[in-house]
Amino acid sequence: MPLQILLFVVLLILAGAIFVYCIRIVPQAKSYVIERLGAYHQTWRTGVHILIPFFDRISNKVSMKEIVKDFEPQPVITKDNVTMQIDTVVYFQITDPKLYTYGVERPLSAIENLTATTLRNIIGDLELDETLTSRDIINTKMRAILDEATDPWGVKVARVEVKNIIPPRDIQDSMEKQMRAERERRESILRAEGEKRAAILTAEGEKESMILRANAKKESMIAEAEGQAQAMERVFQAQARGIDMINNSDPSKGFLTLKGYEALQQLANGQSTKIIVPSNLQDIAGTLAGISEVLKDPKK
Repeated sequence: MPLQILLFVVLLILAGAIFVYCIRIVPQAKSYVIERLGAYHQTWRTGVHILIPFFDRISNKVSMKEIVKDFEPQPVITKDNVTMQIDTVVYFQITDPKLYTYGVERPLSAIENLTATTLRNIIGDLELDETLTSRDIINTKMRAILDEATDPWGVKVARVEVKNIIPPRDIQDSMEKQMRAERERRESILRAEGEKRAAILTAEGEKESMILRANAKKESMIAEAEGQAQAMERVFQAQARGIDMINNSDPSKGFLTLKGYEALQQLANGQSTKIIVPSNLQDIAGTLAGISEVLKDPKK
């Protein structure tokens, strides 16, 4: 009886082990390629599956995530015979696990070699300067070629990036000298443009200053002329008012004669070389004598 129980327990454990072996769970973003009796049977996706012992086996476990592969630098020769080192990064995704498993031997190595040969072919049609400035063109061409070539392998190439372009040391020295000369040239141009701009601003400032001074002088002369004109106008207005007052007061003949004498006296005291003597000078003298006597004897 104990032997039968022990045998039952052993059989139970063996059945449990076989059951556990047969039950397989495929995780997310994974696919299993299953062979039955040595031939492809099916592809398991995410979920629970049953594996038949001794008949089925898992041929390959494939990741469905996007894979990033950084390949080693490859020596390439440009159209103008310059050898340089270029390394690339390839972003690809497995779309068909069956083709990926049975389509090519060692798929990653095949993709690396295909990338190297494609890169050599593309760079061979470009010169050094074009290679250094045409990364986008190189990336686009490589992606298109690799995507078409790897399609029978169940691989989708999403993107290809040229990571580093390393020219020879002498070429690097020449490029550094060229860049230094270019920077110095730009600096000289900027300095010359700055000096030119400063000279233009200085000339414009002097021009505006001269215009302002001329305008100020003109306004000063206009103001001075207007002041003189107003002064003369007021003098003439005062003289006119004086004449009007004299006319309105009805002056006597003696008063007018006296004023004429005063004017004659001021004329004689001046620097004029010519003196005009009025024809009634004798009458003026008699009148002045009478006025003088009146002033001497106020009782008359």
